[in-house]
Amino acid sequence: MALRSKLAKHRLKGNKIGLVPTMGALHNGHLALVNASKNQCEITVVSIFVNPAQFNNAEDLEKYPNTIEKDTALLKAAGCNFLFLPSVKEIYPNTHDLSISFGALENNLEGRFRPGHFQGVGLVVSKLFNICQPDYAFFGQKDLQQFFVINKLIDQLSFPIDLKMVETSREENGLAMSSRNLRLSERDKSEASLINQSLSIAKKQLLEGVGIKTVIENAKELFATNDRFTLEYFEIVETDNFSSLTQVTNPKKTAICVAAYIGKVRLIDNLFLNY
Repeated sequence: MALRSKLAKHRLKGNKIGLVPTMGALHNGHLALVNASKNQCEITVVSIFVNPAQFNNAEDLEKYPNTIEKDTALLKAAGCNFLFLPSVKEIYPNTHDLSISFGALENNLEGRFRPGHFQGVGLVVSKLFNICQPDYAFFGQKDLQQFFVINKLIDQLSFPIDLKMVETSREENGLAMSSRNLRLSERDKSEASLINQSLSIAKKQLLEGVGIKTVIENAKELFATNDRFTLEYFEIVETDNFSSLTQVTNPKKTAICVAAYIGKVRLIDNLFLNY
């Protein structure tokens, strides 16, 4: 691929290469990833590819926002060195039936509600790593379970890549920035602040010693106050394999995770307990 040969020339010069994989519909959260890469690398590559292999909902794939002209302008202004914009045929010239198993990590939480999702993520990220051969890769905290899936991918396949997590970027009302937010009305965006509110309350309660069962029940009651929400899960998990906890034993490996629909738009968010 042309990109691979261009990056090889920079690598020979000793330039560090950072990769920011995205699916487009860029927002300030993505630009925070770009800035993190620029701070540590001489060359920053942003990929935009809406990966069909990681969608288990055909409607979700069909409705995923496409704002490529705006995205290109944002990346140019942000100082991105290379935009990699492959076609589906370029990434999957034949089929994409290779399966990568992440064990319990892919079956819990997000994996439980989106079967096959992390296999699709692992496949496309492996391809991007092989094409770009970056020194660093930057992912956002919002997709927390995905970050740990990629961490396992790097470890198990011995990719010589330093994985970096960038803190979730938020709207003024606390709503986590997401490409899916483009599908929200102004009312939706306002009411969706309940998601971050639920996490903050849960974190405070856990740090005060309230039991996990009670914390989860309180969160469910909070979501029940707004009938426009459908809560998919609210869990306190340990980050090794994202299994649900009944009590906190290691705050540094504990995260509070939530997924909820407002209307037909699914939103996720999380907080670390120890931060």
